[in-house]
Amino acid sequence: MHSNHLLLEEPIRMASILEPSKPNFFPAMTKIVGTLGPRSRSVDIISGCLKAGMSVARFDFSWGDSEIHQETLDHLRTAIKSTKKLCAVMLDTVGAEMQVVNKSEKAISLQQDANVILTPDKGQEASSEVLPINFDGLAKAVKKGDTIFVGQYLFTGSETTSVWLEVDKVDGDDVDCKIKNSATLAGALFTLHASQIHIDLPTLTEKDKVVSMFI
Repeated sequence: MHSNHLLLEEPIRMASILEPSKPNFFPAMTKIVGTLGPRSRSVDIISGCLKAGMSVARFDFSWGDSEIHQETLDHLRTAIKSTKKLCAVMLDTVGAEMQVVNKSEKAISLQQDANVILTPDKGQEASSEVLPINFDGLAKAVKKGDTIFVGQYLFTGSETTSVWLEVDKVDGDDVDCKIKNSATLAGALFTLHASQIHIDLPTLTEKDKVVSMFI
């Protein structure tokens, strides 16, 4: 189906999926959520997940485009019909998220007590000295001494895949930060969180509005 609107071609009728319960049947109250990603979006794999007990299919819109997710939804629809297992759909939108952009995807090593600059200039290459971000209002929102976390996970103080930064100074649109722990950032995008600071970003982005057409 070629359309910008992510919709099922026709609704799935309950009667075509559900089967009569056995006399000793006791319904499970726990829901099992499975994320349908690049390696788990084929009809065969989704069917296996449904048979194993998946009752909610999560679509992660932080990756891929609408065509990929539409195709995955079509595969889910086929798997539901063939297995006769009912499954809900959950959409995980990106929302108002600040990110560091690492176009080269090379691992970035950050050393404790060194400085790194957060810049809205996405033309710069991410390195141990400069981290380009997708938001141009950070410099207006922070001040010296504020805390910023960068990485895939919440900062714990002991792990080495996220970094704790303290704002050293603001220079125009750039934010110069002191690195508080040694860490290595790996991947194309890293989430950036400014602790206890109001960031002027919309709760629902334009991309999220498009995603809402999915249901």
